[in-house]
Amino acid sequence: MKEKIVIALGGNALGNTLAEQMTAAKITSKAIADLIEDGYEVAIAHGNGPQVGMLSLAMDYAAKYDPRTPHMPMSVCIALSQGYIGYDLQNTLREELLDRGRDIPVATVITQTIVDAGDPAFLNPTKPIGAFCSEEEAVELQKQGIHMMEDAGRGWRRVVASPKPVDIVEKETVKAMMAAGQVVIAAGGGGIPVTRQEGNHLKGAAAVVDKDFASAKLAEIIGADALIILTAVEKVAINFRKPDEKQLDVLTIGEARRYCDEGQFAPGSMLPKVQAAIQFTASRPGRRALITLLEKARDGIAGKTGTRIVG
Repeated sequence: MKEKIVIALGGNALGNTLAEQMTAAKITSKAIADLIEDGYEVAIAHGNGPQVGMLSLAMDYAAKYDPRTPHMPMSVCIALSQGYIGYDLQNTLREELLDRGRDIPVATVITQTIVDAGDPAFLNPTKPIGAFCSEEEAVELQKQGIHMMEDAGRGWRRVVASPKPVDIVEKETVKAMMAAGQVVIAAGGGGIPVTRQEGNHLKGAAAVVDKDFASAKLAEIIGADALIILTAVEKVAINFRKPDEKQLDVLTIGEARRYCDEGQFAPGSMLPKVQAAIQFTASRPGRRALITLLEKARDGIAGKTGTRIVG
């Protein structure tokens, strides 16, 4: 049987503008097509931090200066970002596969992620979204009631609540498409966060689900064998950017948890990736996770590079 994998694409795989995104999507599609050619069943998840932040700020600005423009809830901004990011990914990946002589359908599923309305994350916004800005710009935005946070030494960004994913609403659709031999793009930007209401109603939440945790949940639910988290570094490191920095080839669940407890990984950056890898690997014996560069995905799965998290 083919191995089933979920690929979680980081922001470096998407770019920060529409033009950058199209270029990045073409490069990303080549790396994903390599894995499909190697015989893996693939589902793709992706981040949307820069995109959803810019959409939200743009719509807030438009609503402020044009009364005809309605306020756009965060849940709708996430849905919009899923649509236009998925559009680029599915078109570039379809084209890449056809150029290789492989007529494999690729489609985006606008995905909702169930979150708990009582999740304490709603009281403590921590998820960075949008573009980086200076401390001076952050101060001005804070005066407008926007939560801001310094992000791993890279600048200041807007932060919103980031509840943990509980379930994926469209999971059966993803399973059916994969069973039919199709490539699925799902849980984009962590999925649209929704809470269960009375009856069968799902209500959008003013939050962003971390894409790494959502990818781990999706991988767990659809019965994936591996979770591949593609990011801006080739390997996970401890003592990052210090003289005694050490890159890691393999981490057991216990070692990874210990390093998390020691504060080795930056919140909003490497920490959620390692935590998501732990969550998925621990969900069933035999599962594994890999964290590596997009360009190194093929070598990483082959065990030649990257950081593997094993049970």
